Amino acid sequence: MKTETPHSSELSACGSTACCAPTQTSTSAPASAGAGGQLFRIATMDCSAEESEIRQALEPIAGIRSLGFQLGARTLKIEAADEAYPLALAAIRQAGFDPRPMVAGAAQPPADGAHGHSHDHDHDHGHAGGSGLFGSGMGRFVLALVLATGAELLSYFAPDATPWKVAGMAVAALAIWLAGIDTYKKGIAALLRGKLNINALMSVAVTGAFAIGQWPEAAMVMALYAIAEWLEAKAVDRARNAIKGLLELAPAQALTRQPDGAWVLTPVAAVPLQATVRIKPGERLPLDGIVIQGNSAINQAPITGESMPVDKAPGDAVFAGTINETGELEVRITKAASDTTLARIIHAVEQAQGTRAPTQRFVDRFAAAYTPVIFAIAVAVAVLTPLLMGLSWQEAAYKALVLLVIACPCALVISTPVTVVSGLSAAARRGILIKGGTYLEEARLLKAVALDKTGTITEGKPKLVDWRVWGDGDEAQLKQAACSLAARSDHPVSKAIAASSSQQPGEVQNFTALPGRGVQGRVGGQDLLLGNHRLMHERGCCSPELEAELALHEQQGRSVTLLADKTRVLALFAVADTIKASSIQAIADLKALGVAPVMLTGDNSATAQAIAAQAGIGDARGDLLPEAKLEAIKEMQQRYGATGMTGDGINDAPALAQADIGFAMGGAGTDTAMEAADVVIMNDNLQRVAETVRLSQRTHSILWQNISLALGIKSVFLLLAVFGTATMWMAVFADMGASLLVVANGLRLLRGAAKAAGSVAPQHDHEHGHAH
Repeated sequence: MKTETPHSSELSACGSTACCAPTQTSTSAPASAGAGGQLFRIATMDCSAEESEIRQALEPIAGIRSLGFQLGARTLKIEAADEAYPLALAAIRQAGFDPRPMVAGAAQPPADGAHGHSHDHDHDHGHAGGSGLFGSGMGRFVLALVLATGAELLSYFAPDATPWKVAGMAVAALAIWLAGIDTYKKGIAALLRGKLNINALMSVAVTGAFAIGQWPEAAMVMALYAIAEWLEAKAVDRARNAIKGLLELAPAQALTRQPDGAWVLTPVAAVPLQATVRIKPGERLPLDGIVIQGNSAINQAPITGESMPVDKAPGDAVFAGTINETGELEVRITKAASDTTLARIIHAVEQAQGTRAPTQRFVDRFAAAYTPVIFAIAVAVAVLTPLLMGLSWQEAAYKALVLLVIACPCALVISTPVTVVSGLSAAARRGILIKGGTYLEEARLLKAVALDKTGTITEGKPKLVDWRVWGDGDEAQLKQAACSLAARSDHPVSKAIAASSSQQPGEVQNFTALPGRGVQGRVGGQDLLLGNHRLMHERGCCSPELEAELALHEQQGRSVTLLADKTRVLALFAVADTIKASSIQAIADLKALGVAPVMLTGDNSATAQAIAAQAGIGDARGDLLPEAKLEAIKEMQQRYGATGMTGDGINDAPALAQADIGFAMGGAGTDTAMEAADVVIMNDNLQRVAETVRLSQRTHSILWQNISLALGIKSVFLLLAVFGTATMWMAVFADMGASLLVVANGLRLLRGAAKAAGSVAPQHDHEHGHAH
């Protein structure tokens, strides 16, 4: 399954005026994008049709080393020899695009609709070519629609006198110019290169209709087409920017402590590492860091998808974009603004949105052959129907033009990217970072999932789960003595025992560590040992009854520590890595989906079996080194088929790489986990794995619904056009209606995520909010 590259930038192949019309030409000099090349923003480049056109325009130019497309951000990075840049820019402009250099070191502008929007949306969608006297964007299209309506009225009511006819044609021509000048520019450029995209089809169809005397209809079709494309572009941007609208929440400024102790508002980009910032209740955290003073509850839903706030105290990690709910905090900054967990999430989602899922690749290949075939059919209708069906040449030409409008593949090719992007955004809102459309679409194929134990099924933090006095000693006194000795050790089991007491540890004299066995010391005037089974066996303190008791605990996967004096055991303490509250339900969810859960752990087999029994896992394998886990994944792939792997992204890296889809748990703040896996669960909730499978199933279903809708509607109207009485009005409604329908259907994936994230809807802080 792992076939896509994260830097692939094909998002759609619509080729429509919604994303393809040119903007005004820039004459600025290129800006450096660093030592590796120069970066340009191309506002009208946001689907793979434009990428292909730009690649072809640049292909003949010598000296270009590489091209880096980011369609979601509408940027192109060119690495080339110095003398090649002017030629490259000229070629891009000749192809109908406007490359605008980006200032070196400046933040990349957000895609349309995101926070910090600094240019109007309509311009970015390419409908600025006719701006000026008549305005731009939707206002211009409404004016074109009014003029087209006037042309229809003149044609219907006015006498068939030449002045009225000329006036009607002039009004229609003005409407076509207002609504379609950008379409014509791109259409002519495409035809000159032998490309048949929607701009070329619409240019030919509208021109042909005008030429055969259907000028009112030509004007109305172009106006309706432009309005529908504008609405479609807004909807597509909603899908692209859904994740940014939720995640781009980090404030622009931070209240930072200066060397003289004063607190000053500082741009987040200028806050140095190790600086101290203060966050008041109700504000969002500006950067990642560690709490050094204060206690508060933090709403981490934008990062991890957790529904409940998380308590934070000194020493705890916090993340940019999360919400400080209750108390004032002082935080030591550990990550620069460009390297926060939030920034890396946004970057990963943008990269994922630039990749193409398998269904999308199929649709793009289909559309590439479909459009020329339909164009050939239209030509055949224009030429052959007068000869075979007795139609007039004008009637045949009209039918052929209707065919061209219906044939537009926009609805088909846009049906997949908008669905995939919506799915990726819905997942990110739930704290599931999916690194590409391939993994989103193919998670539904998983038949088995290998689960690491520690930190995935269990908490990964040992806790005291049971203890008892062995004999007739005083419970409180013995517990306090054990906790006092345990507090002097840094062993995880000792820490768990020490943490179980609410009292301060008592004084320990003559403390000595016994490596591999335990500790000893004098507590309350008594010499005591706190150690493992081996130590007590060596000291001759074990009885048959005690051995039986220890065996019961060890069968349950517990580590038992014993408190003893010089002659006998006084108490025993059982410590275990407890199972997460969510794990049992998570395993049940996987089973309900037909996915077999298998535990793979380096812990001993007895512990593995005990935890597996609690979680409801039938197949548990212990004592596995990383290499053995890798072999286990290979065996599961042969036995079950498509297999996923969940782990922490560090010691499980080989198995994560071998699995068809690797899930890294606890990605928030874990750099390795963010890089190692195909899907990152931003918190430690194992239920997110089953959610990913369910989302994949729903995404796949909507993908094929959209493909069926697009092709079904096209097929009906194509038949009407050839054998019935389909008009250009019907044609444009068939094309645009299908496009808007599949876009709306794809956006349904965002609804559940929006409800889940409702409690963290973007709210800008008064003091630290975004500057618009």
